Amino acid sequence: MGRHVIAKAAEMPKGARKIVQLEGRSVGVFNVHGSYYAMKNSCPHQNAPLCVGTVTGMTMPCEPGQYVYGREGEIVRCPWHGWEFDITSGKSIFDPHQCYVKTYEVAVEAVETVAEPEPPSVETYPVKVESGWVVVYI
Repeated sequence: MGRHVIAKAAEMPKGARKIVQLEGRSVGVFNVHGSYYAMKNSCPHQNAPLCVGTVTGMTMPCEPGQYVYGREGEIVRCPWHGWEFDITSGKSIFDPHQCYVKTYEVAVEAVETVAEPEPPSVETYPVKVESGWVVVYI
C-alpha cells in the first residue's frame, strides 16, 4: 500500500474521524485520545459502512453487581446490526480471536512545506550617489 497524506493533524482533533478512499478502498481514520488509527470501512458481518457507526465505550469486566464503563471513544458500533469493534486493534468485542476488521498503519509525519516559486528575477544594478549625481554601475 502506498503512502497517502490524509489531513493535517490539527484538522483531526481528539475524537474526530475521517472517511477516505485509498487505492479503491473506503478507510476510516480515527483520532482516539490523540493517537491515530485506520480501519477498513466495511463490517465483516454484511459489509455495512462500519466507520460511520457510533463511536462509544463499553462495560468493563468487574465484580457482580458493579457497573464499570470505560474505553470511551475506542469502540465503533456497526450502524446496521450493532456489531462492535475496537478501533485501536480492529478486533471485535464479542469474538476478538475470530472476527476482526482490517487495520492500516498510521503515522503523523512532518510534511515539508512546498516553497512557493520565486518570482522571476529582475536584473538589477548597484546605484550610488556621488556628489549629487546618481550613478549606475553595470
